Amino acid sequence: MTPVFDVQTRRENSCTVIRVSGELDMAVAPRLRAAIDQVMEAPGRPCLVMDLTRVPFCDSVGLGILVSTLTRVRDSRGRLVLVLEPGMIIHLLTITNLDRHFETYGSVQEAFGAFDAAA
Repeated sequence: MTPVFDVQTRRENSCTVIRVSGELDMAVAPRLRAAIDQVMEAPGRPCLVMDLTRVPFCDSVGLGILVSTLTRVRDSRGRLVLVLEPGMIIHLLTITNLDRHFETYGSVQEAFGAFDAAA
């Protein structure tokens, strides 16, 4: 059974974690886009961790949101990290050659470890 789509946002250290659950498709894309817009409205350089470990499916609209978010974060001189488990999204990024553009980790803890290492 596919989990109901949900987006949760929380602040952790100086970053925002957006945890997404359920299928990411055109029907639910506006909800994710609204959560990202809210994060991007905050002053300063964005530090965004998107936890997609509970997303079993992502269509082209969902992929478009990820790409546009990466562009917005880079334009603001911020940092975007995707948290992914092996599966559909990693495959999608690989076959579209987007895996070279996104910074990815297997857990939120690993993502924060990378932030700490860069500081």
